[in-house]
Amino acid sequence: MFHFKTEQKVFDLNKIKVGGQPGEHPPLQIASMFHNKDRILQDRKGNFDRERAKELIKKQEELSASTGIPSMVAMVANTADEAQIYIDFFLETTDMPFGIDMWVAEKRAKATEYVAKLGVQDKFLYNSITPWDKDIKGQVNKLKDLGIKHVVVQAFDDKDQSPSGRLKSLESLLEQGADSFDTIIVDTSVMNLPATSFSLLANKIIKDKTGLPCGGAYSNGTHMWKESREVWGLEGFKAMDAVAQGMSSVLWSDFNFYGPIVTAPRIFPAVATAHILLSTLVYDETQVIPENDNLPIRKYFGDFLEKLAAGAARK
Repeated sequence: MFHFKTEQKVFDLNKIKVGGQPGEHPPLQIASMFHNKDRILQDRKGNFDRERAKELIKKQEELSASTGIPSMVAMVANTADEAQIYIDFFLETTDMPFGIDMWVAEKRAKATEYVAKLGVQDKFLYNSITPWDKDIKGQVNKLKDLGIKHVVVQAFDDKDQSPSGRLKSLESLLEQGADSFDTIIVDTSVMNLPATSFSLLANKIIKDKTGLPCGGAYSNGTHMWKESREVWGLEGFKAMDAVAQGMSSVLWSDFNFYGPIVTAPRIFPAVATAHILLSTLVYDETQVIPENDNLPIRKYFGDFLEKLAAGAARK
């Protein structure tokens, strides 16, 4: 269940390892900033609370260092000019990699040109090549010309929303050139909370077939369930969000667009806890805990691992 016979690909995104067998590397956590209703945002002209933004980034860095779970930020912008302001700020503030979250392909292309102009392609995750793009081959060629190395490929089929439909969608995109980058990670398109299971099963199918790293925006499933606040209140919503995203991290996920960066203090402990349990699930199948010092289980339960190793040696 937690070990693939297919060789699993591991990509290097600005010194962050993404992919591999379940439990081999902690899942990359990707925060959102400057999204609609983000409290640090003052307008869509590039004005925002810079000090608060720095605090949020530094807090995520601290949580990443303490848990071993790697992180980055995807910045939402409506225009290329707005995106440039966020990119400049981010590069001045942190060494983390980053992405730009823009739905309109033409505007996303303009922002990507700015990334290339700055020469920071190594730190940039292009999000994303999608089934809805009109000219996928043209988009791929443009990205290659700009020296873009790391891309998200979004897998979803409107006509077949099953896990296998996501595999078919991915295969079509790869055939059109989306397979020609240094890093290819697959977003299996979370639509709502219960359908998140279809995305998680798609992760398993795609990793088994292709070996590519998979994950999703699991916050789509939790934050879109507005009624949860009415049913359980704010604390109940926070619990639901943490559980759903932690559980998703166990089920064949190499990365997670986890939502607003302000939620990092609950998401990182949730994912770290989930990954600790994943490590022992993997151990039960393989009798191995990967030699990776960044694994949460190695950071917090070294004594337990020594006992495991001693017991295995006695056998």
